[in-house]
Amino acid sequence: MAITYEPIATTTLSTATATVTFSSISGSYTDLVLVATVKLTSSNTDRLFLQFNGDTATNYSATYLQGDGSAAASGRFSSVSEMRFYNQSTADFYPNIIHIMNYANSTTYKTAIGRSSAAAISATATVGLWRSTAAITQVDVKSPNTFTSGSTFTLYGIASA
Repeated sequence: MAITYEPIATTTLSTATATVTFSSISGSYTDLVLVATVKLTSSNTDRLFLQFNGDTATNYSATYLQGDGSAAASGRFSSVSEMRFYNQSTADFYPNIIHIMNYANSTTYKTAIGRSSAAAISATATVGLWRSTAAITQVDVKSPNTFTSGSTFTLYGIASA
């Protein structure tokens, strides 16, 4: 069986922006993949946040593992208002790949696995949970500060042939 990544939408920021929204997402794919190459305008945070369907309640949790070749760290966030992914920086643009599984299912909670690598910081793997059985039709990608001009965001749908 062949698996195809079909681009749904791409956004490249021309000005600093705190939120990028992908809306009216069709339920015709098996999974979603977000590829975001971002740089932050402020060093007050190192996070990229996801929210689904405009849900800002404390229905999210995330666990991360992080390492830089010399040391490792881990952490967990429970009952927070967004799914948190780490390794953003003001120094350079860093890639993030977040796989949102079974997003159109309306009987199970939604999970996501994210990977990011910032050579100057570390590599991070995150698994997140959204405690909702609603099918995902909107993805908001956020920063507590703002993403700089030139940050890019592409949402792919995975289609099975």
